[in-house]
Amino acid sequence: MTLGVFGLVTAEFLPASLLTPMADSLGVTEGVAGQAVTATATVALVTSLLISALTRTIDRRRVLLAFSVLLVASNLAVAFAPDLTTLLIGRVVLGVALGGFWTMATATAMRLVPTAMVPRALSIIFSGVAVATIASAPMGSYFGHLIGWRNVFLIAAGLGGVAFVSQVMTLPSMPPSGTTRLRTLVDVLRRPTVGLGMFATILVFTGHFAFFTYLRPFLEQVAGVGVNGLSAILLGYGIANFVGTSLAGRVLEHRLRPMLIGMPALMVVLGIALVALGRAPMIDAVLVALWGMAFGGVPVAWSTWVTRTVPDEAESAGGLIVAAIQLAIATGAAAGGVVFDANGAGGVFLSAAAVLAVAVATIVTGVPKRVGVARALAE
Repeated sequence: MTLGVFGLVTAEFLPASLLTPMADSLGVTEGVAGQAVTATATVALVTSLLISALTRTIDRRRVLLAFSVLLVASNLAVAFAPDLTTLLIGRVVLGVALGGFWTMATATAMRLVPTAMVPRALSIIFSGVAVATIASAPMGSYFGHLIGWRNVFLIAAGLGGVAFVSQVMTLPSMPPSGTTRLRTLVDVLRRPTVGLGMFATILVFTGHFAFFTYLRPFLEQVAGVGVNGLSAILLGYGIANFVGTSLAGRVLEHRLRPMLIGMPALMVVLGIALVALGRAPMIDAVLVALWGMAFGGVPVAWSTWVTRTVPDEAESAGGLIVAAIQLAIATGAAAGGVVFDANGAGGVFLSAAAVLAVAVATIVTGVPKRVGVARALAE
């Protein structure tokens, strides 16, 4: 599962580090080539909402293996794409694999390990995201210059192949459980606290992606950080993010609600501190690393919340979480752009802090203190 996550996230973010050579090769602008990322995110959002219902009669092992096959096919299509249309088709295929895999990740973890070990299992799975975050941008840029962007996607296809083989060897048969249909999504959202939880998820991830999207211009324009310093700070962010993800599993076994509240609350403080102290690169490096560590536990925390709040419909709830995150990515980047044009990166960070503060208030007032409260109310 972790290898699958690593392969998917690496493939998702590779275009960001290869955009210029991809655009030159295909004879389009960088803005047009950037639609490769948009296409993937859009399809992932739709897939996350539909996949559980569409595959409700199929063994989950076969479905997960199919996603790995789609990952390989997507990277091969991009690597050999003669034009933009073919490339976008390949990225659409990746969106199906990405949205589907993430939707089923939490429910699969619940079926593979004892209940008490689910948070730790999720932290291991999500560590693939942190490693991919560290590796995809610098490695993609380096190897793209060395061997060409098409060969980088061939390597990504090879990673997908390794993930497929490992899943064939390790995943047990997992017959479908329940009778998930499209209406199930509505039924899950109508359960007490679930709607508020999803709203809080959107707020937390919107705040984060607004911050992260405009971190580079902040460091370059406000702190005067050069290319080498920027790379070092982003590497520190990635390493801290991995540490935060790894530690989250142990903490979440007994401290779910404090994590749900504490991590975005810390991010509020860090966002304000960066605006106040952001002209000192060394301080920026520490604050950005702390943000990375804090956010590292966020996806694991919300996935764990799903397992404890909606254990009987974990796939449907997982799909809603994935859709919420994809929506937050688009919202954070778009709204952040408007604020950036009006008030600069500092304005974006303060706005992100405000959104995160609303998220904290929503969690404090809307998420039950005791595990199982939402389930009991639903029954």
